[in-house]
Amino acid sequence: MVSGFPDSVMWLGTATVGGFPIGYIVVIVIYVIMHVLLTRTALGRSIYCAGGNPEATRLSGINSANVLTFCYTVSGFMAGIAGIVSIGRSGTCNGANAIQPYDTDAIAACVIGGASFMGGKGTMLGTMIGALVIATLRNGFTLLAISSAVQNMVLGLVIIAAVLLDVYREAMSASARRKEAASKAKA
Repeated sequence: MVSGFPDSVMWLGTATVGGFPIGYIVVIVIYVIMHVLLTRTALGRSIYCAGGNPEATRLSGINSANVLTFCYTVSGFMAGIAGIVSIGRSGTCNGANAIQPYDTDAIAACVIGGASFMGGKGTMLGTMIGALVIATLRNGFTLLAISSAVQNMVLGLVIIAAVLLDVYREAMSASARRKEAASKAKA
């Protein structure tokens, strides 16, 4: 475990502006930037395309390897920012347990927010709503003094329910596409 970080590192997790934590402001700024990137730029469309079908993306002339490299780079950068905020909030860095409670929460937030395990679907708004749902569940569990094992089981059930809903939604969408194609073929 490492501690004793300089104030320049601690600032991002402890400072406030007008009563709002800097970490919260950073999240809002990143949210707006990523929302604009994903919805208003060609790169954003390429990201959705590469997530949905990398081979079709490649055949349409988009270098899916570059798109994925960009996505992994941004993901690493965001993980770095999250690490600095976490250090600023707790004052310590423990590499062995750094992401332990957050990896499942991140997956659950995305799936609850509407991101598909099949790829190519999901929005920043949905992910933000999913993150708020998970944070509300975690906070409620803490206030009710529910053990972490029960919390993880409930979150696991929430993820399973969200995945089942995603699979059902995808099956219904595929069925609707088949019916529409069949009706067009008859006409």
